[in-house]
Parts: sequence; structure tokens; C-alpha cells
Amino acid sequence: MGKEKFTEKLKDGVSVEEIEKFARKYTTEMFLILSLIIATISSIFGFFTGPSWSIFFAGLLAIIGIAMPIPVGKLLKKLLKLQMNSEKSTTIVIGIVRLVLSIFIPFILFAELGLLAGHAFHSITKLYSYNDKDTEEKL
Repeated sequence: MGKEKFTEKLKDGVSVEEIEKFARKYTTEMFLILSLIIATISSIFGFFTGPSWSIFFAGLLAIIGIAMPIPVGKLLKKLLKLQMNSEKSTTIVIGIVRLVLSIFIPFILFAELGLLAGHAFHSITKLYSYNDKDTEEKL
């Protein structure tokens, strides 16, 4: 039943109002996806910095995220709370800054992804290696 609804929706099209409602609800995610696309293109074609810097910083901060999960986790939680609890105008400003950085200095965005990936890798590895109820509740 869910698939029928989805295909009917695709056939009918999406209204501008539905797009606006979606964009208002997922502003942070939309800016992040758009900045990732732009940073990837900017890195691949080496507009300002090449892909080597992006790979280097993503790998380096992933290692830091794995090696120091507690301070990295605290930092990530603070940044996420700041962004989620801020006003809509602040969220838009942060998104625009991310877009500009993704064009000119894309390795900063990849460094952020590396930090998130390293922390997530450590957390999930810890979860499945200990197989402990307390560990699952903490994550």
C-alpha cells in the first residue's frame, strides 16, 4: 500500500507548498546535503584545493575521532545542540557559511565528516564488541 501511494505521488507531482514545507522542516539537512555536493565537485575538479587535502583531513580527523571518542563526542553534541536549538535565521547563516566554505575550502567539510565517521566507528565497534546492555543505552 505504501508503494502505491509513493508512485501515485510521483505521477501527480509535488506542489511548491509541499517543497517549502519540506525545506522548512529539514533546513539543516538540506544545507548539509547541498554543501556536500558542492564540496565534492570542488574537490574533484580542484577548483581551489585538490582532493588530496580533503582525503587527508577526512582521514586525519577520523583517526582523532577513533582515538579520542569522549572529547570528540562531547564536542559533537555541543555543536549539534547549538545548531538544533538556534533560531531559523542562525541556521540559515550557518548553512550559507557551509556552502561558501564548501566551494573555497572543501577540506573543512570533509574534516567534519571524518570526525563524525571516526566517532561513529568507535561507538559502533564498542557497541558490538562488548555486547553489553549498558553500552547500547549510552549510544
